[in-house]
Amino acid sequence: MLEINEIFGPTIQGEGKFVGSPSIFIRFGKCNFSCVGFGVEYETPSGIKKCACDSYYAVDKEFKDNWYKYESHLDIINEVNKLLENFDYKYKIDIVITGGEPLLYWNKVEFQNLLRYYIEKNHKVTIETNGSLDINFKEEFQKKLIFSMSVKLSNSLEPLKKRVNIATLTTVLQNSSESYLKFVIGDDFLTQAIDEINDILKDIPKCDVYLMPLGDTSKQIDNNSIKVINLAIKYGFKYSDRLHIRVWNNKRGV
Repeated sequence: MLEINEIFGPTIQGEGKFVGSPSIFIRFGKCNFSCVGFGVEYETPSGIKKCACDSYYAVDKEFKDNWYKYESHLDIINEVNKLLENFDYKYKIDIVITGGEPLLYWNKVEFQNLLRYYIEKNHKVTIETNGSLDINFKEEFQKKLIFSMSVKLSNSLEPLKKRVNIATLTTVLQNSSESYLKFVIGDDFLTQAIDEINDILKDIPKCDVYLMPLGDTSKQIDNNSIKVINLAIKYGFKYSDRLHIRVWNNKRGV
């Protein structure tokens, strides 16, 4: 069983290495983190007020009744094809596997079948993950996947031993040449963020590293972006905007 929160697009990739690229998003439900430190306020279907990340509707199991259950990867592919039937693309659209935490499904056969299908059809497939779960590369096609690893820092309020998995980061970077790291930073967390990032980087293979501004509204992105840009320049990292939030705030399905 694959639990999907939503499938949407075509839209653009809003962050990371391929920002601006036309993409279809397949958002899986469930996550092993809560990230209450990111401070996005929401209300559950039962009326409880909480804080989490900006994808709380794919993280909090109280929203589970709104998730779609798929027995076969072919049903997901059919849903994607419906979204593409009115578009005449001259190239293969990017497929983004996101969540929640999609790697919770890594060991499921139908999840791997879904990934294999799009890789074999020559799509660029990015998995957006927190990089905390143990995974193995058993199939050659898996090495063509791109892992956008948004490793959580202490501002997420998740414990260090849970959020930083050096073994997994190393395994991914050794097996997937285009994979990279990205870190969400607010303007009140600059110096400590750099210390934590450098502590992670010293123990893993060299890769591209992106700094992104914290926020689930365009105003928050505006407020945080200048300091995060300057931080990236100062320490030689790359900057990634969060273009989807700047354009649509945290509106779903775009």
